[in-house]
Amino acid sequence: MVETLNPFAEKMKFQAGSRDDMKIVRFLSENKEVLTGVYETDRPGVAKIIEGDILGSYKITEREEKIGQLLSPLVPVNILALGINYQKHGEETAMSVPSQPVLFIKATGSVVGQDSPVILPAAGPDCVDYEAELAVVIGRQAKNIKPHEAMNYVFGYTCANDVSARDWQFDANQKGQWARGKSFDTFCPLGPWIVTKDDVADPNDLAIRAILNGQVVQDARTSEMIFDIPATISHLSRSMTLLPGTVILTGTPEGIGFTRQPPLFLHAGDVISVEIEKIGVLTNRVIREE
Repeated sequence: MVETLNPFAEKMKFQAGSRDDMKIVRFLSENKEVLTGVYETDRPGVAKIIEGDILGSYKITEREEKIGQLLSPLVPVNILALGINYQKHGEETAMSVPSQPVLFIKATGSVVGQDSPVILPAAGPDCVDYEAELAVVIGRQAKNIKPHEAMNYVFGYTCANDVSARDWQFDANQKGQWARGKSFDTFCPLGPWIVTKDDVADPNDLAIRAILNGQVVQDARTSEMIFDIPATISHLSRSMTLLPGTVILTGTPEGIGFTRQPPLFLHAGDVISVEIEKIGVLTNRVIREE
């Protein structure tokens, strides 16, 4: 009998990484169950099922399931995002370097996963931009912690695209609505998985790129961040309790679309990817809302 190839498995082979890395996925099984598991690097398209809460008590079972569709690797309780956390990004936007992390918030309803479409909203389809970002997943409740303690509260990392409707974000007629411009449905792709903290030796020095239709449009390293991960977590924990399941987007490097001449915005039919060293590649196609 000839085995039918799994297109998903074939597609994911190239980005599976080291067999020793633990990559946690959330997915729809072939039976349409929403499951959480450990991605099987040696068997792309298969996950070993996790029972329990990945941010609490859990165990990795011997049960295996084929992945029908990847979902976002978690459902965040909050999405906290930094603006102007790379100096060259500040320069390209003509914004001054901040003296402390600049916070904005994205709606949790904006989250989608690997291969889900980014939808250009009918309320603002023409100035939608990409932003490649490293996302930090908080694993323990944190409040008023010091920078040297911060990494004890990290569960892992994933790729993020801080999709942004620039007209809503900056246009004077829209009152400069940052949160709204960045919170349309599908404007926060996350994935393809969470790589656990212990599998990333130094998250503050990783290559990060955005690739639009096969062309590299952002290319930097997280070492260029103004506020590194410990400083960011510590600072944010001074103003709010960071709950388990909080996702922190750590800012985007230079190369975004709206500062280019002419501007480079997303259009229906585009394919946008975020690639981060040691983490993986998050890819989404772009469609227009009917």
